[in-house]
Amino acid sequence: MRLDYSPDIKVIRVPCTGKVDVIHILHALEKGADGVYLVGCLEGDCHFLHGNLLAKKRVQRARAILESIGMEGDRVRMYNLSSGEAPQFAQYAREMDERIRELGPNPIKPGLSSAA
Repeated sequence: MRLDYSPDIKVIRVPCTGKVDVIHILHALEKGADGVYLVGCLEGDCHFLHGNLLAKKRVQRARAILESIGMEGDRVRMYNLSSGEAPQFAQYAREMDERIRELGPNPIKPGLSSAA
């Protein structure tokens, strides 16, 4: 099945979203990502018990940090779905892509001049 979403989206697989820490999210933004979203197991259905709940808290924390420095917290999101929901994954990708395009480029993107 070919999933239809922007080629600008880079998928990074991890064993569990619970392995993604706040620093990983912020580092991606620091390195130039315009947004970051995590897609984890359905709540209550994590193979690692509570990994997706940890990830949800970390995403909330990353959003709060972004807001505190004047960036849009909406650049970071968390979605939950089961592994058999590929069309829904593609829908989330398109939704996130649209949201990021509305927000515009990451204001701290390396090489992005505020004078432009």
